Amino acid sequence: MDATTHDPIAGAASPDGKPDREPDALDRLLRVLDLRHLEGWGPRGEEDVLRGDSVPGPANRAYGGQVLAQAILAADRTVPDGRQIHSLHGYFLREGRVEDPIDFAVERLRDGRSFSARRTHAIQYGKPILSMIASFQEDQPGYEHMTPMPDGVPAPDEVGSSFDELARLPEGADVRAQFWTDSAFELRHVGGSLYLHPDAAVGDGGTPPATQLVWMRARRPLGIKDQAMHRALLAFACDQLMLEPAMRAAGKSWQDMGASVPMASLDHGMWWHRDVQVDEWMLFVQSSPSAQGGRALGTTTVYTQDGTLVASAGQEGMIRLPA
Repeated sequence: MDATTHDPIAGAASPDGKPDREPDALDRLLRVLDLRHLEGWGPRGEEDVLRGDSVPGPANRAYGGQVLAQAILAADRTVPDGRQIHSLHGYFLREGRVEDPIDFAVERLRDGRSFSARRTHAIQYGKPILSMIASFQEDQPGYEHMTPMPDGVPAPDEVGSSFDELARLPEGADVRAQFWTDSAFELRHVGGSLYLHPDAAVGDGGTPPATQLVWMRARRPLGIKDQAMHRALLAFACDQLMLEPAMRAAGKSWQDMGASVPMASLDHGMWWHRDVQVDEWMLFVQSSPSAQGGRALGTTTVYTQDGTLVASAGQEGMIRLPA
């Protein structure tokens, strides 16, 4: 690497080789996604083990999307070249802590002619905090169709930025809202965010709609072509929004939720349909079909700005609001 080459983990480089800016939230995220390979373990040492750290989080809890992204990259390290993740199913079993590293044990379930399957456990303090199975496939031609992007969505430059809104947070705003001020991604909620105020829109039956549209991209260009990293970062980004449609339907904001309402991701399913670039604008089309029994279901489809469907996701979360 010469002195002018951009290293997305170290930060921007000036001609004299010294960083020309302080590391930002995206730099810190890329650094924790750079996993360290350890010796294999298991009864016969048959698992690949990698280790990663965490970005800061509210109450020192590891963010589930970060652990999921790390599990994806750990599994990706073990598959044959040319195979990309196309689906995953994961369960969040325990909360992780940011002060200590997390180990990722990857079991090689199968390598076929076109597909590979991996099981990954994220382990901290000797116990699993995430269990994930993922499938990888070689790029192949085939029949295509996709659900079109909704019509009439305002362009990103016509929608207010989360950074601008969060910069106006009052002193004492809830820690969950404060967490968004140092995000690796910029969000632009079409129709308004939920940081401080609930959804004012009213749908059929006099209740707010359980839907939302959000533009999102990395806060600056990544300088990374690796599709595995872009797909892992998309999983990271998805997790932070999956339950917002349920919050809209309940008439709640992040400020309302506070520390008094238990809320956590329970599982996560995701499918990548086409290549994605997370440093370009993506439209998240989201809904919550149902909430019951202290749980809510969130669904997401992700489009590029030109209308290409690149991914879909579903998540059930614990959200213990009073009846």
